[in-house]
Amino acid sequence: MRIIPAIDLQGGKCVRLYKGDFERVTEYSDEPVQIAHAFSELQVRELHVVDLDGARTGSQQNQRVARQLCEETALSVQLGGGIRDSDTVRRWLASGISRCVIGSKAITSREQVSGWFDEFGPERIVLALDVAMDNAIPIVATHGWTRSSGTSLWDCIDEYAKVGVRHVLCTDISRDGAMAGPNLELYAEFVSRYPALELQASGGVRDIRDIEALSDLGVPAAISGKAMLDGKISAAEVATFLQSA
Repeated sequence: MRIIPAIDLQGGKCVRLYKGDFERVTEYSDEPVQIAHAFSELQVRELHVVDLDGARTGSQQNQRVARQLCEETALSVQLGGGIRDSDTVRRWLASGISRCVIGSKAITSREQVSGWFDEFGPERIVLALDVAMDNAIPIVATHGWTRSSGTSLWDCIDEYAKVGVRHVLCTDISRDGAMAGPNLELYAEFVSRYPALELQASGGVRDIRDIEALSDLGVPAAISGKAMLDGKISAAEVATFLQSA
């Protein structure tokens, strides 16, 4: 199992939002590259980056920092936030980003996003599907979690399976940034339904025990932002986990 640390960029700084709320921001550092270097020392190989400015405005304002993350660390960087057309995907990939993460657009413009799998290849696109549970059914939310799409997670994935989706980042939005523990039932069902997909489980990871629980379910990768930034998961714990995984 892979551990993927996460950072959010806002105004060139590393921050975290509480449950996606732009009014509830915790600033961690004005040197995101230093944060990434610290993650590199934890023996992880990937980094998940959210361009919050891009997500809010559709204009990518953190390109310099993102490029530095790619050029000055050995991490493979995947990035999302306000990616709304193929030109933006192309620019990010050309700048060194390994994968572009597509959120709301995957729901609101399915035909367009489906075309990106052919244009750029399934390995370069990650579907980021944020869900709210409704009577045990995960319903995909869009537009910064403010709207319900009315579409279940399973129906969405089934649709994109037709174009060869490979990577899916799934977040239970009630858990994100809340240190409430991951939704293990959701991810167990995901793995059962789609054992061949590269699931990235996100939301609620508190400590290494949560990572271990996800690994026990057969989840290929787990994203951790706040727990790693706050030091709730230590370098020694990461090293021990990766050595035994």
